Amino acid sequence: MLHRLSPQLTSILFMLLASFLLAGTSILAKTLGQGVFSPDGNGLHVFQISFGRFAFAFLAIAATVAILRPKFGPLEIPLHVARTMAGWSGITLAFTALIWIPLPDAQAINFLNPVFAMVFAIPILGERVGPWRWLAAGVSLAGALILLRPSGASFQPAAFFALASAAITGFEVILIKRLSGRQAPLQILFTNNALGFCIASLAALFVWSAPAPAEWGGMAALGLTMICAQACFIQSMRRAEASFVISVSLSSLPFAALMDYFAFNAVPDRISLMGAAIILSGVLLLFFREMRAKST
Repeated sequence: MLHRLSPQLTSILFMLLASFLLAGTSILAKTLGQGVFSPDGNGLHVFQISFGRFAFAFLAIAATVAILRPKFGPLEIPLHVARTMAGWSGITLAFTALIWIPLPDAQAINFLNPVFAMVFAIPILGERVGPWRWLAAGVSLAGALILLRPSGASFQPAAFFALASAAITGFEVILIKRLSGRQAPLQILFTNNALGFCIASLAALFVWSAPAPAEWGGMAALGLTMICAQACFIQSMRRAEASFVISVSLSSLPFAALMDYFAFNAVPDRISLMGAAIILSGVLLLFFREMRAKST
């Protein structure tokens, strides 16, 4: 069915699914860090959470490679290492922020990463960002800033972890785009998660404490959900320019709000609803403008 759709629409659908799955990983990371799965209520260290994310994602992708036995091309080691270091750093910082600050605040700050990615796409990928894309990104960013609630509580120290994560993730988006045009998605996923597993394992050794069975289950769910999100993200990036698809990733906000409600009984207030509506307006503006330009 997907082959009948335009590349832009297919890219949007893949990114929407990736955003939904990424919102799920945020909830899982928060519950692991806050000790929801722990018998004594003590959460896992963020390095262990990152380890779970990479370890189980690597097991899933390694099993897939063993079954399919695809032919891999030459590895671009420096690009893969840079992407994996950015990915591990960004996700670890994001998990740290999720543990210590409210999920809507962390998500709002993290939505700054499309701005960083659009800026990086200009010199690195040579992409041209037209006025409609800037407008759509600007509208979405305005919604994220509303959700940030620029008050004293919003500027707690942990918020800087989310800000650093947004910048690093924006850079990683560009590296993924460069890799996706040169190598098959399965090779990108396998290499990234193999390197990430090594980095995460080394970091976790310094803080390791035996997880409870439920925590192992939570880490497994986190890793498997993340690998599915990565696959959808790469498929989206292969079908459109980075500056086009990154704005669609902002749809993870309403997904996260719904999951936050079901997991923590957190009810969004009017500011949250207004911010989410503005973000969705920006995404819809981009979608309809691109579809109209494609049809003319």
